[in-house]
Amino acid sequence: MKVWEIAERFGLENMRLTEAPEPVPGHGQVKLRMLAASINYRDLVVVQGNYGKAIRPPVVPMSDGVGEVVALGPGVSRLKVGDRVCPTFFPDWACGRPRDAVMQMDRARGASRNGTLCQALVVDERAAVKVPDYLSNEEAATLPCAGVTAWNALTYGTPTLPGDTVLIQGTGGVSVFALQFATMMGARTIVTSSSDDKLERARALGAGDVVNYRTTPEWHQEVRRFLPEGVDRIVEVGGADTVSRSIKCVRMGGVIAMIGVLSGARSAIELPLVVMRFIRLEGITVGSTEHFEAVVKAMAHARLRPQIGAVLPFDQAPVAFEKIKAGGTFGKICVTM
Repeated sequence: MKVWEIAERFGLENMRLTEAPEPVPGHGQVKLRMLAASINYRDLVVVQGNYGKAIRPPVVPMSDGVGEVVALGPGVSRLKVGDRVCPTFFPDWACGRPRDAVMQMDRARGASRNGTLCQALVVDERAAVKVPDYLSNEEAATLPCAGVTAWNALTYGTPTLPGDTVLIQGTGGVSVFALQFATMMGARTIVTSSSDDKLERARALGAGDVVNYRTTPEWHQEVRRFLPEGVDRIVEVGGADTVSRSIKCVRMGGVIAMIGVLSGARSAIELPLVVMRFIRLEGITVGSTEHFEAVVKAMAHARLRPQIGAVLPFDQAPVAFEKIKAGGTFGKICVTM
């Protein structure tokens, strides 16, 4: 079979399409014929060698994808040949609270464990989730990391309820999922972006208010104009350059779900505001198989479809990394096998 991998040295320029032996499922495992994969910014970080010292080549990148079960190992009972499933991001985290033993980042899909940018993959049957028939392969491929992350940003701890207000930063893959989920949950949403065109697309998906942070640098003040008491929840993707403004526009007792640090990993924040206003800053890193199954159930009920921004053939997979590095795509970037 063919796989894309970083064989010796990190760097996008070192990605190579190579031949690898066909994997054989062991006890409790299934073999997938991969149908499509989708890229997250995290995958670019892995390929560039910035995901942690524990990650060493060879690496088959990408955590998100969908495949068809084509072979069963001994003892498999949850899945059957012909099922269409997504491998989970954390193969060891089936359910329950996050623990070191189940969510070590070096053991996540597309890091030390082979990712989805390959023609065939063997996974434990407990680390795969069946996807609804109404989703295309590309749509299904977006779910394991991006979809589950957005879901937990809105539901972990205190869930988003109808009538709540949610501020969503940006229009990247996770942010667009969060917009769709929050709208599905009956929340009022505010979306920020540097592009008026993207903000109009966000409105079409249900955004109630929008702010262009390039033309309105003090965007938190505009949010306060919409909602003088502040928003109930913020899906925070910016990190260093945005978290201080998020603290200033979340309501007393509100939640900031930190899912990304795109603008930097270190920030000086006003801790007294966090303490005196009962603000909860919650870190979100994807989720468990149980969380993934909740996402699929809710999406199937609402017939919700992920937004696809670009689709590339397997032999052009490095272009997906170039596109996510450049930014500017509304929705997910996918690779078909």
